[in-house]
Amino acid sequence: MSPDMPTGTTTATDLREPGAGTVHLPGDPGYDAARQPWSIGHDQRPAAVATPTTAAEVAAVVRRAAAAGLRVAPQGTGHNAGPLAAQDLSDVVLLRTGALDEVTIDPATRRARVGAGTIWQPAVETAAAHDLAALHGSSPDVGIAGYSLGGGIGWYARQLGLAANSLTAVELVTADGELVRADRHENADLFWALRGGGGGLGLVTALEFRLYPIESAYAGFLLWDVADAEKVLRTWAAWAPTAPDEITTAFRLMKLPPLPELPALVRGRHLAVVDGAVLASDERATELLAELRALRPEIDTFARIPAPAVTRIHMDPEGPTPSVSDAALLAGAPDGAVDALLSQMGPGSPSTLLMAELRQLGGALGRRHEGGGALDRLDAAFTAYGVAIAATPEMAAAGAADARALIGALSPWANGRQYLNYAENVVDPRTGFDADTWAKLSAIRASVDPGGLFVANHPVGRETATS
Repeated sequence: MSPDMPTGTTTATDLREPGAGTVHLPGDPGYDAARQPWSIGHDQRPAAVATPTTAAEVAAVVRRAAAAGLRVAPQGTGHNAGPLAAQDLSDVVLLRTGALDEVTIDPATRRARVGAGTIWQPAVETAAAHDLAALHGSSPDVGIAGYSLGGGIGWYARQLGLAANSLTAVELVTADGELVRADRHENADLFWALRGGGGGLGLVTALEFRLYPIESAYAGFLLWDVADAEKVLRTWAAWAPTAPDEITTAFRLMKLPPLPELPALVRGRHLAVVDGAVLASDERATELLAELRALRPEIDTFARIPAPAVTRIHMDPEGPTPSVSDAALLAGAPDGAVDALLSQMGPGSPSTLLMAELRQLGGALGRRHEGGGALDRLDAAFTAYGVAIAATPEMAAAGAADARALIGALSPWANGRQYLNYAENVVDPRTGFDADTWAKLSAIRASVDPGGLFVANHPVGRETATS
């Protein structure tokens, strides 16, 4: 922040003019609720929180913030709030986009248009009414904008690629307060940067993306007691890299708490799980899953299910949740990596992690996409991710240490890059891209936001040196 830049609530009061929507300042009754992200363990304290309901109100907030010497941070749900909350937000207007939640489907062109605050489940259900599906993620309440602008890995990804590749247009407010459209023909360089470059290039108000003729998928999970984890993980890790593109899966070791709302069969248990989806006939899916089913899972829910049900097969928590995590991209998962994962989260492990996950990449995720953006593929075999519930400071400290230990144990097989959508801690954002892409991204950021008005959780270019 420049030493002569005004800060604090004195300048933030200037935002409270007609046409900017509701603005909450520190001390206001609604401030604490408005600043709370989905990941409620993170304490973000901005100079103001704006909750506009239209693109025009977004533009008004951006213009007035700039005039007041304040910066602007867009946030939808706040699933990946950690890196933003770790920054100094005393001169930042947190602009929450949750009210921009319209969904429109054009079945003739197989296109969806959604507001920047839309979460996945309403869009998935609206598309399904036309027998269409989007490249959604594994959680029904993740925001479409953050997920898609950062890449987007879902259950159809090995067949159809990153969600960013299916974006056809983005509408956003630029640093000069203008609402513009970016697509392959208009603001093409900005459109390239937005597809994988994250949310720091402007304040996105709407997205348009391709839909696919998917009415149902063969999807579900296989579950074993942790005593069987080694044989399952070794089999899955050897099978996954060469599996056909039609199938996308994840392997998880899970320690479920003894909560009464959980089914008795899994309550308080330590488990191994393989879940995912197959875009093929039932017969083909049965063939692809045969090697895993031969390991005799205790529970097998894989079956033909409607497309809207696929969002919940991973059983991610819905609603605000305090958590801590760590993540990496792995070049492979040979026997040594399997040993390392089991040493951290296998039978008898004292780890406080709720989940340690390897997600299968490859297929379309590993191939360059014709006409793709800043992130059009992931040059890795697996994502690795560990997460713990952080309901208290003590749980947060223990969980963060165990997540770091997990990723540290897998570091010999890490490829040195990050998938920034999974990086819920402060990391060097340059690790999300190759050197040429980073240079191009930084140049575009300098062009569209020369003053550094916009703040992101993983900032591109100018902010990197000070974040």
